Amino acid sequence: MIRLQGKLGTGMAGRQAMKTFVMAVAMLALIAVPAHAQKHGSVAPGSTAGPPKTVDEKAYKAALDRIPDSKEKYDPWGVARPADPAKKPK
Repeated sequence: MIRLQGKLGTGMAGRQAMKTFVMAVAMLALIAVPAHAQKHGSVAPGSTAGPPKTVDEKAYKAALDRIPDSKEKYDPWGVARPADPAKKPK
Protein backbone atom coordinates (compact mmCIF):
# COMPACT_ATOMS: atom_id res chain seq x y z
CA MET A 1 0.00 0.00 0.00
CA ILE A 2 1.24 3.45 -0.85
CA ARG A 3 1.69 5.83 2.04
CA LEU A 4 0.61 9.33 1.02
CA GLN A 5 0.89 10.75 4.51
CA GLY A 6 4.63 10.91 4.27
CA LYS A 7 4.53 12.85 1.02
CA LEU A 8 1.63 15.19 1.72
CA GLY A 9 2.11 15.48 5.43
CA THR A 10 -0.53 15.98 8.04
CA GLY A 11 0.20 19.65 8.60
CA MET A 12 -1.02 22.78 6.87
CA ALA A 13 0.47 21.85 3.47
CA GLY A 14 -1.78 18.78 3.21
CA ARG A 15 -4.83 20.75 4.25
CA GLN A 16 -4.10 23.50 1.76
CA ALA A 17 -3.66 20.95 -1.04
CA MET A 18 -6.98 19.30 -0.22
CA LYS A 19 -8.72 22.67 0.05
CA THR A 20 -7.38 23.66 -3.37
CA PHE A 21 -8.48 20.35 -4.86
CA VAL A 22 -12.00 20.64 -3.43
CA MET A 23 -12.34 24.21 -4.69
CA ALA A 24 -11.18 23.17 -8.17
CA VAL A 25 -13.72 20.34 -8.28
CA ALA A 26 -16.48 22.70 -7.08
CA MET A 27 -15.60 25.27 -9.75
CA LEU A 28 -15.65 22.64 -12.48
CA ALA A 29 -19.04 21.43 -11.29
CA LEU A 30 -20.43 24.97 -11.31
CA ILE A 31 -19.18 25.49 -14.86
CA ALA A 32 -20.49 22.15 -16.11
CA VAL A 33 -24.06 22.48 -14.79
CA PRO A 34 -25.14 25.43 -17.01
CA ALA A 35 -23.44 23.84 -20.01
CA HIS A 36 -25.39 20.65 -19.40
CA ALA A 37 -28.64 22.60 -19.13
CA GLN A 38 -28.03 24.26 -22.51
CA LYS A 39 -27.57 20.97 -24.31
CA HIS A 40 -29.35 21.16 -27.64
CA GLY A 41 -30.56 18.31 -29.75
CA SER A 42 -32.67 16.43 -27.27
CA VAL A 43 -36.42 16.70 -27.82
CA ALA A 44 -38.87 15.65 -25.17
CA PRO A 45 -40.58 12.39 -26.04
CA GLY A 46 -44.17 12.75 -27.15
CA SER A 47 -43.79 16.31 -28.38
CA THR A 48 -44.89 17.02 -31.89
CA ALA A 49 -42.82 19.38 -33.98
CA GLY A 50 -45.30 19.69 -36.80
CA PRO A 51 -47.03 22.69 -38.35
CA PRO A 52 -49.68 24.46 -36.25
CA LYS A 53 -53.23 23.30 -36.76
CA THR A 54 -55.76 25.49 -38.56
CA VAL A 55 -58.39 24.68 -35.93
CA ASP A 56 -56.36 26.61 -33.38
CA GLU A 57 -56.10 29.61 -35.68
CA LYS A 58 -59.86 29.63 -36.27
CA ALA A 59 -60.48 29.48 -32.52
CA TYR A 60 -58.04 32.36 -31.99
CA LYS A 61 -59.81 34.55 -34.55
CA ALA A 62 -63.20 33.68 -33.07
CA ALA A 63 -61.96 34.64 -29.60
CA LEU A 64 -60.68 37.98 -30.92
CA ASP A 65 -64.08 38.69 -32.45
CA ARG A 66 -65.78 38.09 -29.08
CA ILE A 67 -63.71 40.79 -27.34
CA PRO A 68 -65.90 43.89 -27.02
CA ASP A 69 -64.64 47.18 -28.41
CA SER A 70 -63.75 49.74 -25.77
CA LYS A 71 -65.70 52.99 -25.77
CA GLU A 72 -62.84 55.02 -24.34
CA LYS A 73 -59.28 55.21 -25.53
CA TYR A 74 -57.02 53.37 -23.10
CA ASP A 75 -54.43 55.60 -21.44
CA PRO A 76 -51.70 53.58 -19.69
CA TRP A 77 -50.33 56.72 -17.99
CA GLY A 78 -53.73 57.93 -16.82
CA VAL A 79 -53.07 56.97 -13.21
CA ALA A 80 -49.61 58.54 -13.14
CA ARG A 81 -50.66 62.01 -14.26
CA PRO A 82 -53.65 64.17 -13.37
CA ALA A 83 -56.70 64.21 -15.65
CA ASP A 84 -56.43 67.97 -16.31
CA PRO A 85 -52.81 69.01 -16.63
CA ALA A 86 -52.34 72.53 -15.28
CA LYS A 87 -50.97 74.92 -17.84
CA LYS A 88 -47.71 76.54 -16.83
CA PRO A 89 -47.52 80.30 -17.14
CA LYS A 90 -44.71 81.50 -19.32
